[in-house]
Amino acid sequence: MKSIAVYCGASLGAKPLYAEGARLLARALVEHNIGLVYGGGKVGLMGVIADEVLRLGGEATGVIPRALLEREVGHEGLTRMFVVKDMHERKAMMSDLAEGFIAMPGGMGTLEELFEMVTWSQLGIHAKPIGLFNVNGFYEGLVSFVGHLQEEGFVRPQHAAMLHVERDPDVLVRRLVDAAVPVLDAGLRP
Repeated sequence: MKSIAVYCGASLGAKPLYAEGARLLARALVEHNIGLVYGGGKVGLMGVIADEVLRLGGEATGVIPRALLEREVGHEGLTRMFVVKDMHERKAMMSDLAEGFIAMPGGMGTLEELFEMVTWSQLGIHAKPIGLFNVNGFYEGLVSFVGHLQEEGFVRPQHAAMLHVERDPDVLVRRLVDAAVPVLDAGLRP
């Protein structure tokens, strides 16, 4: 695996441990010689993980819509920066550039990107592993809700199992590297 797309907040969140988690994930990526693909921002957790990957000698590739770049939130020191017309093009390019996906703590945009990649995998659009970096139990409620969706018959067990959930970033990266993504029946019934 040569690249992982990381979805995370454009803010730092309420606790310093989220930024520390971003630095730890950056270290795990660099130690496994995996390049970062991310939204191209210099703010929030996005900026923290990109800065740390670069500081450690890794590669950081950003994909940012022109409107966000013009608002001066684009990172200027990346290995590569792609400027695209809109969020749809950004997400498609990030998916093309990455061989796996990790969602860190973040807001609605992070969740939207995560679930789009889960849905694309479920539908057979890609066969790339997906992880949740569960910093300080951040995603416990979401994991529980996915279990609820499964119990209520809206999510198949094999689809719920596509999310690799870990609190340790090194273990998460290793799980994604070793993951065998099943080719799933994309039928509409759960």
